[in-house]
Formats: sequence, structure tokens, C-alpha cells
Amino acid sequence: MRLIKEVFMFLYQWLIFVPLFALFTILTALTVMIFAPIFGSKYWGYIPPKWWSKLGCWLALCRIKASGHENLDPKQSYIFVANHQGAFDIFLIYGFLNQNIKWVQKASLRKIPLVGFASEMAGHVFVDNSSAAARVKTINEAKKKIVNGVSITLFPEGARSRTGKLGRFKRGAYQIAYDLKLPIVPLTLNGPFYVLKRGTFRLKPHKLELVIHKPIPTENLSEVDISALIDQSREIIYSALWKEFKDEH
Repeated sequence: MRLIKEVFMFLYQWLIFVPLFALFTILTALTVMIFAPIFGSKYWGYIPPKWWSKLGCWLALCRIKASGHENLDPKQSYIFVANHQGAFDIFLIYGFLNQNIKWVQKASLRKIPLVGFASEMAGHVFVDNSSAAARVKTINEAKKKIVNGVSITLFPEGARSRTGKLGRFKRGAYQIAYDLKLPIVPLTLNGPFYVLKRGTFRLKPHKLELVIHKPIPTENLSEVDISALIDQSREIIYSALWKEFKDEH
């Protein structure tokens, strides 16, 4: 029975999922590239990719559970920080957060044909870690995007987890939140680790869960409080992880 299931998923992945997902990716990229420069990226850089992300999750035969939307104000800008379990983190957040967001993403993604240019037209920010000055420039560019209810999303761990468990959080997202006095919103992601693990191309349908926690205000914080803010948000994200993704005590 297990062998039959694996054969079915192999055939489904390469004969159905990959061709359809590639088609939707091209159509979404072209839509963003054409309409975002003309009508602006707030709508055209968000809505088409949002539905592309939803379709990606549904095509992967994943069941979705999202909670905590009542914690957010659609007119408020936020800094979203999430754990990074796998490639489907992006689809889960983009498709089901229901908040207009821009991504802070690796500069290498800009080289992907169509997708890289579409991401640029959509207003996403590419991280340049070549020097300290380049990193400052990246942060300043990100700050310009966070206006009129548009938020940004970052993975403080930087890279996808190899185990599904939390890694060390970096400071960048929190510095932006502090500088702009914007709330930090922790997001807990469960399940993407199983769907497409780092270093593999093997698709495995699985339940995906997005937990939206309450915003953490930053208006009254001083710069010395940033370390505590990092620890606080990490603990909140950790608290909603599935048991298998928590450390053993």
C-alpha cells in the first residue's frame, strides 16, 4: 500500500503538480510584470501572488489551517517574523495571512527567470549581505515599503531549518521594527518541513498550519530592549510549534 502511494505521488508530482505549478507561476509573473509598473504594486504585487500561493498549497494536496486573523488590523503596517521550516512557508504565509505584505528575500532569487524580475516589480526587497553598507541599504529600502497598511515579512533564522526546529534569530527585522516603531507579529508555521524538505525535490502532502500571534508593540522600547524583543518573539513562535518541532527537555 505504501509503495502504491509513493508511486502515485511521484506520478502526480511530475505529471500534474509540476506542469500546472509552472504554468501558474509564469502567468502570475507576467501579470505582475505587466500591471504592477502601470497600476502600482500594492494591489498587483500582492493579489496575483496571493492566489498563486493558495493554488500552490492546494495543488500540493495540503490541508490548511490558519488562525489568529482577529489579531490584525488590515490598515496597520506590521513586521511579521516567522520560523522557516521549508519552501512552502512562503506559500502558506502569502496565501493565507490575508495581509498585504512584501518579502525581504535572498538576492539570489533575483536571478530566477521571470520570477526574479516579477518580484522586483512587486516591490519585494532583496537582501545584499556583501558588506555592512549593503546590509544597511537593504534595511533602508525595506523601510520605504512599509506604508499605508503594507507590511513586510522576514525569516529571522535566515535559512530553512534542516530539522524543523527553531534556529538562532538575527537582529535585522527587529531593528526595522524599532526604527519605525511598528509592531512585531510572530507567526508560527507547522508542516512545511514535511511537504518539501530542504535539499530534496520530493513532494509530500501534509497538513499546514499558520498561527498568527498578537502584535508586540515597540513604541516605548529603547534600543537595548531589542535583544529581549527577539527572545520574546522567539518564545511565542516556539510555544505554538507542534510537539515534534520542540526541543526535548
